[in-house]
Amino acid sequence: MDINLELIAKLAAALLAGGIIGLNRDLHGKPAGIRVHALVSLGAAIIILAALEGASPVNISPVIQGIVGGIGFLGAGIIMRQEAPGAGMRLHNLTTAATVWVSAALGIACGLGVWRLAGLASLAILFVLIAGYKLDHWLYGWLGAENDEDSASG
Repeated sequence: MDINLELIAKLAAALLAGGIIGLNRDLHGKPAGIRVHALVSLGAAIIILAALEGASPVNISPVIQGIVGGIGFLGAGIIMRQEAPGAGMRLHNLTTAATVWVSAALGIACGLGVWRLAGLASLAILFVLIAGYKLDHWLYGWLGAENDEDSASG
C-alpha cells in the first residue's frame, strides 16, 4: 500500500485549521465547535482531493462552487431566530455560521495545497475572532450601548 504523504499532509492541515477555529468557538460556548469546524474543513478538502484525483480531468471551479453553496445550508442551521420581547426577531450565532463557512474555505485551500494562503487565512480568522471580540466589547462599553454581540452576531 502506497501512502501518499502529500495527501496526508493536505488532510491533516485541513483538520488542524478547522479544529483551531472550532476551538475558539468552543471556548466561547457556541453551538458549533472543534468537531463541526474540523469536519467541515476536512470534508471540503476531501471533496477537492477527490475531484483532483479522479480518472478524468475536472474543472475544479464548479466543485468549489458546490462546496461554498452547500455549506450555506449548514450555516443556516446554526443561525437561530428568536422573538425578543419588544425587539422583534433577533438572530443568534451569525459569527459561528461565518466561521463554519470560512472553515470550508480553509479546507479548500488545504486540499489544493495552497499553503501560504491557508496559513495566512487561518491567522487572519483567529485575529478577527479574538481581536474583534475584544473590540466589540470595548466599543459597546465606550458607547454605553447594550452589547448584543452574543445574540446578534456570536
